[in-house]
Amino acid sequence: MSQPIITCDRLSKRYILGGFRSTGLLSYTPPSLRETISHRLREIRDVVRGKRDRKPREVNEFWALKDVSFEVSRGEAIGLVGRNGAGKSTLLKILSRIVEPTGGCARLRGRVASLLEVGTGFHPELSGRENIYLNGAILGMRKVEIDRKFDAVVSFAEIEEFIDTPVKRYSSGMYVRLAFAVAAHLEPEILIVDEVLAVGDYTFQKKCLGKMQDVATGEGRTILFVSHNMGALSQLCSRGILLENGQVTANGPMREVIEAYFKSASDHRAAQTTFPIEPSKPCQFLSAGLYRADGTPAADFGCDEPFVIRISLEVRRNMLALTPWFVLYNPEGTPIFCSDVRDHDPSITGRLGVGVHSFEIKIPAYLLAPTTYMMNLFCSSHMEQHDTRTSCCEFTLRDLTSARPNRPGVLRLMLPWNHQEEPTHLAMPQPAGARS
Repeated sequence: MSQPIITCDRLSKRYILGGFRSTGLLSYTPPSLRETISHRLREIRDVVRGKRDRKPREVNEFWALKDVSFEVSRGEAIGLVGRNGAGKSTLLKILSRIVEPTGGCARLRGRVASLLEVGTGFHPELSGRENIYLNGAILGMRKVEIDRKFDAVVSFAEIEEFIDTPVKRYSSGMYVRLAFAVAAHLEPEILIVDEVLAVGDYTFQKKCLGKMQDVATGEGRTILFVSHNMGALSQLCSRGILLENGQVTANGPMREVIEAYFKSASDHRAAQTTFPIEPSKPCQFLSAGLYRADGTPAADFGCDEPFVIRISLEVRRNMLALTPWFVLYNPEGTPIFCSDVRDHDPSITGRLGVGVHSFEIKIPAYLLAPTTYMMNLFCSSHMEQHDTRTSCCEFTLRDLTSARPNRPGVLRLMLPWNHQEEPTHLAMPQPAGARS
Protein backbone atom coordinates (compact mmCIF):
# COMPACT_ATOMS: atom_id res chain seq x y z
CA MET A 1 0.00 0.00 0.00
CA SER A 2 1.41 3.41 -1.03
CA GLN A 3 2.27 6.02 1.57
CA PRO A 4 -0.16 8.94 2.06
CA ILE A 5 1.00 12.11 0.32
CA ILE A 6 0.10 14.23 3.40
CA THR A 7 0.36 13.08 7.01
CA CYS A 8 -0.52 15.29 9.99
CA ASP A 9 0.39 13.77 13.36
CA ARG A 10 -0.88 15.58 16.48
CA LEU A 11 -0.26 18.94 14.82
CA SER A 12 -0.58 21.90 17.22
CA LYS A 13 -0.04 25.64 17.02
CA ARG A 14 -0.04 27.95 20.04
CA TYR A 15 0.05 31.74 20.15
CA ILE A 16 0.78 33.95 23.15
CA LEU A 17 -1.75 36.77 23.59
CA GLY A 18 -1.32 39.96 25.58
CA GLY A 19 2.31 39.60 26.68
CA PHE A 20 5.26 37.24 27.09
CA ARG A 21 7.61 35.67 29.64
CA SER A 22 11.35 35.77 29.55
CA THR A 23 11.72 32.33 31.20
CA GLY A 24 11.78 30.46 27.91
CA LEU A 25 9.21 27.99 29.18
CA LEU A 26 6.68 28.97 26.54
CA SER A 27 7.17 29.07 22.81
CA TYR A 28 6.36 32.42 21.24
CA THR A 29 7.40 34.69 18.40
CA PRO A 30 10.43 36.77 19.56
CA PRO A 31 9.24 40.17 20.86
CA SER A 32 10.06 43.39 19.08
CA LEU A 33 12.58 45.91 20.45
CA ARG A 34 9.75 48.12 21.71
CA GLU A 35 8.12 45.20 23.55
CA THR A 36 11.45 44.20 25.13
CA ILE A 37 12.20 47.75 26.36
CA SER A 38 8.66 48.17 27.69
CA HIS A 39 8.85 44.84 29.53
CA ARG A 40 12.19 45.71 31.16
CA LEU A 41 10.93 49.15 32.21
CA ARG A 42 7.93 47.53 33.92
CA GLU A 43 10.29 45.17 35.79
CA ILE A 44 12.44 48.12 36.97
CA ARG A 45 9.31 49.99 38.09
CA ASP A 46 8.13 46.96 40.08
CA VAL A 47 11.54 46.69 41.80
CA VAL A 48 11.48 50.39 42.75
CA ARG A 49 7.95 50.05 44.15
CA GLY A 50 8.83 46.91 46.07
CA LYS A 51 6.57 44.66 44.03
CA ARG A 52 9.27 42.39 42.67
CA ASP A 53 8.04 39.30 44.51
CA ARG A 54 4.50 39.50 43.27
CA LYS A 55 3.08 36.74 41.11
CA PRO A 56 4.36 37.04 37.51
CA ARG A 57 2.10 38.52 34.90
CA GLU A 58 -0.36 35.95 33.55
CA VAL A 59 0.10 34.97 29.93
CA ASN A 60 -2.90 34.17 27.74
CA GLU A 61 -2.49 31.23 25.40
CA PHE A 62 -4.50 30.64 22.26
CA TRP A 63 -4.41 27.26 20.56
CA ALA A 64 -5.14 27.79 16.86
CA LEU A 65 -4.63 24.03 16.35
CA LYS A 66 -4.51 21.25 18.92
CA ASP A 67 -3.64 17.61 18.21
CA VAL A 68 -4.82 17.62 14.59
CA SER A 69 -4.21 14.26 12.92
CA PHE A 70 -5.28 13.01 9.48
CA GLU A 71 -3.89 11.49 6.29
CA VAL A 72 -4.50 12.34 2.63
CA SER A 73 -3.93 9.84 -0.15
CA ARG A 74 -2.43 10.75 -3.49
CA GLY A 75 -5.06 12.10 -5.91
CA GLU A 76 -7.67 12.96 -3.24
CA ALA A 77 -9.54 16.27 -3.20
CA ILE A 78 -10.11 17.27 0.43
CA GLY A 79 -12.40 20.09 1.59
CA LEU A 80 -11.64 21.87 4.88
CA VAL A 81 -14.69 23.42 6.53
CA GLY A 82 -15.28 25.26 9.77
CA ARG A 83 -16.35 28.58 11.18
CA ASN A 84 -14.11 31.65 11.03
CA GLY A 85 -11.26 31.16 13.52
CA ALA A 86 -11.56 27.36 13.54
CA GLY A 87 -7.93 26.95 12.43
CA LYS A 88 -8.29 26.26 8.69
CA SER A 89 -5.90 28.94 7.45
CA THR A 90 -3.38 28.16 10.20
CA LEU A 91 -3.36 24.51 9.12
CA LEU A 92 -2.79 25.45 5.48
CA LYS A 93 0.03 27.82 6.42
CA ILE A 94 1.77 25.06 8.36
CA LEU A 95 1.39 22.65 5.43
CA SER A 96 2.75 25.37 3.11
CA ARG A 97 5.79 25.82 5.41
CA ILE A 98 4.90 29.44 6.14
CA VAL A 99 4.27 28.87 9.87
CA GLU A 100 6.09 26.42 12.16
CA PRO A 101 3.96 24.23 14.44
CA THR A 102 4.31 24.33 18.21
CA GLY A 103 3.94 20.56 18.45
CA GLY A 104 3.45 17.51 16.27
CA CYS A 105 4.59 17.21 12.69
CA ALA A 106 3.35 17.37 9.11
CA ARG A 107 4.90 15.29 6.31
CA LEU A 108 4.27 16.18 2.67
CA ARG A 109 5.63 13.90 -0.04
CA GLY A 110 5.60 16.01 -3.17
CA ARG A 111 5.88 19.51 -4.62
CA VAL A 112 3.45 21.98 -3.03
CA ALA A 113 1.83 25.03 -4.62
CA SER A 114 -0.15 27.30 -2.28
CA LEU A 115 -2.72 29.98 -3.01
CA LEU A 116 -3.53 31.38 0.42
CA GLU A 117 -3.96 35.11 -0.14
CA VAL A 118 -3.72 37.64 -2.94
CA GLY A 119 -0.14 37.87 -4.19
CA THR A 120 1.17 34.77 -2.43
CA GLY A 121 4.66 34.02 -3.71
CA PHE A 122 4.86 37.03 -6.04
CA HIS A 123 7.55 39.70 -6.02
CA PRO A 124 5.78 43.03 -6.58
CA GLU A 125 8.65 44.59 -8.57
CA LEU A 126 8.83 41.71 -11.06
CA SER A 127 6.56 41.42 -14.08
CA GLY A 128 3.96 38.71 -14.51
CA ARG A 129 6.30 36.87 -16.89
CA GLU A 130 9.20 36.97 -14.42
CA ASN A 131 6.98 35.81 -11.54
CA ILE A 132 5.80 32.81 -13.55
CA TYR A 133 9.40 31.68 -14.01
CA LEU A 134 10.23 32.50 -10.37
CA ASN A 135 7.34 30.39 -9.07
CA GLY A 136 8.23 27.54 -11.40
CA ALA A 137 11.83 27.60 -10.15
CA ILE A 138 10.59 27.55 -6.53
CA LEU A 139 8.57 24.43 -7.40
CA GLY A 140 11.75 22.82 -8.71
CA MET A 141 10.85 22.99 -12.41
CA ARG A 142 13.40 23.47 -15.17
CA LYS A 143 13.13 26.37 -17.58
CA VAL A 144 12.17 24.11 -20.47
CA GLU A 145 9.22 22.79 -18.43
CA ILE A 146 8.04 26.31 -17.61
CA ASP A 147 8.41 27.32 -21.28
CA ARG A 148 6.11 24.47 -22.24
CA LYS A 149 3.41 25.62 -19.77
CA PHE A 150 3.88 29.39 -20.17
CA ASP A 151 1.26 30.05 -22.87
CA ALA A 152 -1.37 27.98 -21.04
CA VAL A 153 -0.76 29.94 -17.81
CA VAL A 154 -1.08 33.32 -19.52
CA SER A 155 -4.16 32.28 -21.49
CA PHE A 156 -5.92 30.95 -18.40
CA ALA A 157 -5.13 34.11 -16.41
CA GLU A 158 -6.41 36.33 -19.28
CA ILE A 159 -3.66 38.92 -18.75
CA GLU A 160 -1.84 38.70 -22.11
CA GLU A 161 -1.48 42.46 -22.54
CA PHE A 162 -0.20 42.94 -18.97
CA ILE A 163 2.22 40.03 -18.79
CA ASP A 164 5.30 42.32 -18.86
CA THR A 165 3.86 44.81 -16.34
CA PRO A 166 5.13 44.71 -12.71
CA VAL A 167 2.55 42.85 -10.66
CA LYS A 168 2.44 45.65 -8.08
CA ARG A 169 0.26 47.45 -10.63
CA TYR A 170 -2.18 44.54 -10.96
CA SER A 171 -5.66 44.69 -9.48
CA SER A 172 -6.57 42.08 -6.86
CA GLY A 173 -8.55 40.18 -9.49
CA MET A 174 -5.56 40.07 -11.88
CA TYR A 175 -3.33 38.95 -9.00
CA VAL A 176 -5.62 36.03 -8.20
CA ARG A 177 -6.07 35.01 -11.84
CA LEU A 178 -2.33 34.83 -12.40
CA ALA A 179 -1.60 33.21 -9.03
CA PHE A 180 -4.17 30.46 -9.60
CA ALA A 181 -3.04 29.90 -13.18
CA VAL A 182 0.57 29.46 -11.99
CA ALA A 183 -0.43 27.16 -9.12
CA ALA A 184 -2.69 24.97 -11.28
CA HIS A 185 -0.54 24.70 -14.42
CA LEU A 186 3.02 24.33 -13.13
CA GLU A 187 2.37 20.72 -12.11
CA PRO A 188 2.58 20.70 -8.31
CA GLU A 189 1.74 17.34 -6.77
CA ILE A 190 -0.18 19.07 -3.95
CA LEU A 191 -2.36 22.14 -4.60
CA ILE A 192 -3.46 24.14 -1.53
CA VAL A 193 -6.19 26.73 -2.12
CA ASP A 194 -7.75 28.99 0.53
CA GLU A 195 -10.85 31.19 0.21
CA VAL A 196 -8.81 33.63 -1.92
CA LEU A 197 -10.85 32.61 -4.99
CA ALA A 198 -13.74 34.61 -3.52
CA VAL A 199 -11.95 37.72 -4.81
CA GLY A 200 -12.53 36.69 -8.41
CA ASP A 201 -15.75 37.17 -10.34
CA TYR A 202 -18.29 34.38 -10.79
CA THR A 203 -17.07 33.39 -14.27
CA PHE A 204 -13.49 33.08 -13.06
CA GLN A 205 -14.51 31.10 -9.95
CA LYS A 206 -16.41 28.66 -12.16
CA LYS A 207 -13.38 28.40 -14.43
CA CYS A 208 -11.10 27.69 -11.44
CA LEU A 209 -13.40 24.99 -10.06
CA GLY A 210 -13.44 23.32 -13.46
CA LYS A 211 -9.65 23.39 -13.61
CA MET A 212 -9.34 21.97 -10.09
CA GLN A 213 -11.68 19.14 -11.08
CA ASP A 214 -9.46 18.39 -14.06
CA VAL A 215 -6.37 18.51 -11.85
CA ALA A 216 -7.88 16.16 -9.25
CA THR A 217 -9.63 13.65 -11.50
CA GLY A 218 -7.76 13.77 -14.79
CA GLU A 219 -4.23 14.45 -13.58
CA GLY A 220 -4.37 12.62 -10.24
CA ARG A 221 -2.97 15.45 -8.13
CA THR A 222 -3.94 16.18 -4.53
CA ILE A 223 -6.02 19.23 -3.58
CA LEU A 224 -6.70 20.83 -0.19
CA PHE A 225 -9.51 23.33 -0.62
CA VAL A 226 -10.92 25.76 1.97
CA SER A 227 -14.18 27.45 1.05
CA HIS A 228 -17.46 28.61 2.54
CA ASN A 229 -19.16 27.70 -0.74
CA MET A 230 -20.63 24.32 0.25
CA GLY A 231 -21.93 23.70 -3.26
CA ALA A 232 -18.40 24.02 -4.68
CA LEU A 233 -17.01 21.74 -1.96
CA SER A 234 -19.68 19.10 -2.66
CA GLN A 235 -18.94 19.29 -6.38
CA LEU A 236 -15.14 19.12 -6.14
CA CYS A 237 -14.22 17.19 -3.00
CA SER A 238 -14.77 13.52 -2.24
CA ARG A 239 -13.82 13.84 1.44
CA GLY A 240 -14.12 16.58 4.02
CA ILE A 241 -12.50 17.53 7.33
CA LEU A 242 -14.36 19.66 9.88
CA LEU A 243 -12.33 21.85 12.24
CA GLU A 244 -13.80 23.31 15.43
CA ASN A 245 -11.71 25.33 17.88
CA GLY A 246 -8.53 23.99 16.33
CA GLN A 247 -9.51 20.32 16.50
CA VAL A 248 -10.80 17.78 13.97
CA THR A 249 -14.39 16.87 14.85
CA ALA A 250 -15.43 15.14 11.61
CA ASN A 251 -13.52 13.36 8.84
CA GLY A 252 -15.41 11.52 6.13
CA PRO A 253 -17.50 11.88 2.96
CA MET A 254 -17.90 15.55 1.99
CA ARG A 255 -21.69 15.62 2.23
CA GLU A 256 -21.68 14.07 5.71
CA VAL A 257 -19.05 16.58 6.90
CA ILE A 258 -21.12 19.48 5.56
CA GLU A 259 -24.17 18.23 7.45
CA ALA A 260 -22.06 17.88 10.61
CA TYR A 261 -20.79 21.44 10.10
CA PHE A 262 -24.30 22.85 9.92
CA LYS A 263 -25.43 20.87 12.96
CA SER A 264 -22.40 21.83 15.04
CA ALA A 265 -22.73 25.49 14.15
CA SER A 266 -26.42 25.63 15.04
CA ASP A 267 -25.60 26.40 18.68
CA HIS A 268 -23.71 29.50 17.57
CA ARG A 269 -26.33 30.81 15.16
CA ALA A 270 -29.58 32.48 15.97
CA ALA A 271 -32.28 34.50 14.29
CA GLN A 272 -30.51 37.68 15.41
CA THR A 273 -26.73 38.12 15.36
CA THR A 274 -24.45 40.98 16.38
CA PHE A 275 -20.90 40.91 15.04
CA PRO A 276 -17.78 42.07 16.93
CA ILE A 277 -16.31 45.39 15.85
CA GLU A 278 -13.20 45.05 13.65
CA PRO A 279 -11.78 48.57 13.14
CA SER A 280 -9.21 47.43 10.57
CA LYS A 281 -11.92 46.65 8.01
CA PRO A 282 -12.97 49.45 5.62
CA CYS A 283 -16.53 48.25 6.07
CA GLN A 284 -18.21 45.53 8.10
CA PHE A 285 -21.57 44.10 9.00
CA LEU A 286 -22.77 45.09 12.46
CA SER A 287 -25.85 42.90 12.80
CA ALA A 288 -28.34 40.70 10.97
CA GLY A 289 -31.75 39.41 11.99
CA LEU A 290 -34.97 37.71 10.89
CA TYR A 291 -38.41 39.10 11.73
CA ARG A 292 -42.06 38.44 11.10
CA ALA A 293 -44.08 40.95 9.13
CA ASP A 294 -45.19 42.60 12.40
CA GLY A 295 -41.55 43.13 13.50
CA THR A 296 -41.36 40.23 15.99
CA PRO A 297 -37.97 38.42 15.98
CA ALA A 298 -38.35 34.80 14.87
CA ALA A 299 -36.48 31.85 13.40
CA ASP A 300 -39.43 29.61 12.52
CA PHE A 301 -41.88 30.60 9.81
CA GLY A 302 -44.67 29.05 7.80
CA CYS A 303 -44.20 28.89 4.03
CA ASP A 304 -47.45 30.87 3.72
CA GLU A 305 -46.17 33.91 5.64
CA PRO A 306 -43.72 36.59 4.47
CA PHE A 307 -40.77 37.54 6.65
CA VAL A 308 -38.11 40.24 6.77
CA ILE A 309 -34.30 40.18 6.81
CA ARG A 310 -32.66 43.21 8.44
CA ILE A 311 -28.97 43.96 7.94
CA SER A 312 -26.81 46.73 9.40
CA LEU A 313 -23.55 47.72 7.68
CA GLU A 314 -20.94 50.27 8.77
CA VAL A 315 -18.82 51.92 6.05
CA ARG A 316 -15.59 53.51 7.29
CA ARG A 317 -14.03 54.53 3.97
CA ASN A 318 -15.57 55.76 0.74
CA MET A 319 -15.40 53.03 -1.92
CA LEU A 320 -16.75 52.80 -5.43
CA ALA A 321 -19.43 50.21 -6.19
CA LEU A 322 -19.70 48.95 -2.60
CA THR A 323 -22.17 46.06 -2.72
CA PRO A 324 -23.62 44.13 0.24
CA TRP A 325 -25.39 40.85 -0.61
CA PHE A 326 -26.57 37.62 0.95
CA VAL A 327 -26.97 33.96 -0.01
CA LEU A 328 -29.33 31.40 1.53
CA TYR A 329 -28.13 27.78 1.71
CA ASN A 330 -30.04 24.59 2.41
CA PRO A 331 -28.69 21.91 4.83
CA GLU A 332 -26.82 20.19 1.96
CA GLY A 333 -24.83 23.38 1.35
CA THR A 334 -26.52 24.20 -1.96
CA PRO A 335 -26.99 27.93 -2.60
CA ILE A 336 -30.75 28.38 -3.03
CA PHE A 337 -31.28 32.11 -3.25
CA CYS A 338 -29.09 35.18 -3.68
CA SER A 339 -29.88 38.88 -3.55
CA ASP A 340 -27.78 42.03 -3.49
CA VAL A 341 -28.46 45.69 -2.84
CA ARG A 342 -28.65 46.52 -6.57
CA ASP A 343 -31.61 44.26 -7.34
CA HIS A 344 -34.13 47.12 -7.58
CA ASP A 345 -31.86 50.18 -7.58
CA PRO A 346 -28.50 49.76 -9.41
CA SER A 347 -27.48 53.32 -8.50
CA ILE A 348 -27.64 52.76 -4.72
CA THR A 349 -23.99 51.64 -4.52
CA GLY A 350 -22.95 55.22 -5.25
CA ARG A 351 -24.81 56.42 -2.16
CA LEU A 352 -23.26 54.01 0.36
CA GLY A 353 -20.82 56.53 1.87
CA VAL A 354 -19.16 56.63 5.27
CA GLY A 355 -21.66 55.87 8.03
CA VAL A 356 -24.03 53.15 9.23
CA HIS A 357 -26.54 51.81 6.69
CA SER A 358 -29.59 49.68 7.49
CA PHE A 359 -31.33 47.44 4.98
CA GLU A 360 -34.66 45.63 5.11
CA ILE A 361 -35.39 42.85 2.62
CA LYS A 362 -38.90 41.38 2.44
CA ILE A 363 -39.09 37.69 1.52
CA PRO A 364 -42.53 36.92 0.05
CA ALA A 365 -44.70 34.00 1.10
CA TYR A 366 -44.44 30.74 -0.84
CA LEU A 367 -41.01 31.54 -2.28
CA LEU A 368 -38.90 28.82 -0.63
CA ALA A 369 -39.51 25.15 0.09
CA PRO A 370 -39.85 24.01 3.72
CA THR A 371 -36.48 23.17 5.26
CA THR A 372 -33.78 24.83 7.36
CA TYR A 373 -31.74 27.62 5.79
CA MET A 374 -28.43 29.29 6.65
CA MET A 375 -27.61 32.85 5.59
CA ASN A 376 -24.17 34.11 4.54
CA LEU A 377 -23.44 37.84 4.24
CA PHE A 378 -20.90 39.39 1.87
CA CYS A 379 -19.72 42.92 1.14
CA SER A 380 -17.48 43.61 -1.85
CA SER A 381 -16.38 46.27 -4.30
CA HIS A 382 -14.75 45.75 -7.70
CA MET A 383 -14.27 42.01 -7.05
CA GLU A 384 -12.54 42.67 -3.70
CA GLN A 385 -14.15 41.07 -0.66
CA HIS A 386 -14.25 43.35 2.43
CA ASP A 387 -16.39 41.40 4.89
CA THR A 388 -17.85 37.89 4.97
CA ARG A 389 -20.14 36.42 7.64
CA THR A 390 -20.88 32.74 7.19
CA SER A 391 -23.85 30.93 8.69
CA CYS A 392 -24.72 34.04 10.66
CA CYS A 393 -28.47 33.35 10.83
CA GLU A 394 -30.47 30.12 10.72
CA PHE A 395 -34.20 29.77 10.18
CA THR A 396 -36.73 27.08 9.37
CA LEU A 397 -39.70 27.14 7.01
CA ARG A 398 -42.62 24.74 7.52
CA ASP A 399 -45.48 23.89 5.19
CA LEU A 400 -48.67 23.31 7.18
CA THR A 401 -51.22 24.59 4.68
CA SER A 402 -50.68 23.20 1.18
CA ALA A 403 -52.34 19.99 -0.05
CA ARG A 404 -48.98 18.42 -0.87
CA PRO A 405 -46.42 19.51 1.73
CA ASN A 406 -43.77 16.98 0.65
CA ARG A 407 -43.51 18.08 -2.97
CA PRO A 408 -39.92 18.04 -4.32
CA GLY A 409 -37.93 21.12 -5.34
CA VAL A 410 -36.23 24.11 -3.74
CA LEU A 411 -38.99 26.65 -4.45
CA ARG A 412 -42.54 26.77 -3.07
CA LEU A 413 -44.24 29.14 -5.50
CA MET A 414 -47.96 28.38 -5.73
CA LEU A 415 -48.73 28.83 -9.43
CA PRO A 416 -52.31 29.40 -10.67
CA TRP A 417 -53.67 26.74 -13.00
CA ASN A 418 -56.22 28.44 -15.24
CA HIS A 419 -58.80 25.85 -16.16
CA GLN A 420 -61.44 25.55 -18.84
CA GLU A 421 -63.27 22.48 -20.04
CA GLU A 422 -63.82 21.55 -23.70
CA PRO A 423 -65.77 18.65 -25.23
CA THR A 424 -63.69 15.61 -26.08
CA HIS A 425 -63.32 14.53 -29.70
CA LEU A 426 -63.26 10.82 -28.85
CA ALA A 427 -66.24 9.98 -26.69
CA MET A 428 -65.91 6.71 -24.79
CA PRO A 429 -68.64 4.14 -25.70
CA GLN A 430 -71.24 3.83 -22.99
CA PRO A 431 -72.06 0.38 -21.56
CA ALA A 432 -75.36 -1.25 -22.53
CA GLY A 433 -78.28 -0.09 -20.46
CA ALA A 434 -76.62 3.18 -19.55
CA ARG A 435 -78.64 6.34 -19.80
CA SER A 436 -78.18 8.40 -22.86
